[in-house]
Amino acid sequence: MARILSIDYGTKRTGLAVTDPLQIIASGLDTVATQEIFEYLKKYIEEEEVETIVVGDPKYPDGNPAQIAHLVVGFVRKLKEMFPEIKIDTIDERYTSEEAKKIILKSGAKKKKRRDKGLVDKISAVLILQDYMEQNRL
Repeated sequence: MARILSIDYGTKRTGLAVTDPLQIIASGLDTVATQEIFEYLKKYIEEEEVETIVVGDPKYPDGNPAQIAHLVVGFVRKLKEMFPEIKIDTIDERYTSEEAKKIILKSGAKKKKRRDKGLVDKISAVLILQDYMEQNRL
C-alpha cells in the first residue's frame, strides 16, 4: 500500500500530514512556506509512494466557500497536472484550525508553542487526514 498525504493549504504556510504505508496512522509531516509547496511535494513523492492527496476545502460555518477557496481550486488543479497518476481529493475542513488550537492547549504546550501557527497548520492537516480516513473507512 501507499501513503495518503493531506494538505491544509494557506496563503502563507501549508500544513502537511501523512499516513503510514499501511494507512493506519495519521501523523503530522511538516509545515512548508506555500511558495515552496510544489517543490516540497515533488521531492517527497519521489521518495515516498503516495496513493492519494487530500486537500482541505475551506468553508465558512454556513457551508459557503471561504475567502481562499478559489486559491485552493487553483492549487488542486495544479496538483492534478503535476501528479496525474495520484488520486487528488478534497474534504470539508471547517473547524479544523479551531480543533487544532484546542488540541495544542490540552497538550499542555507552553505559551510560545501554542502561538506557533505552523504547528496549528500541521495538526489541522492531521485532522483533515483523520476525517478523510474515517469517511472512507480506511
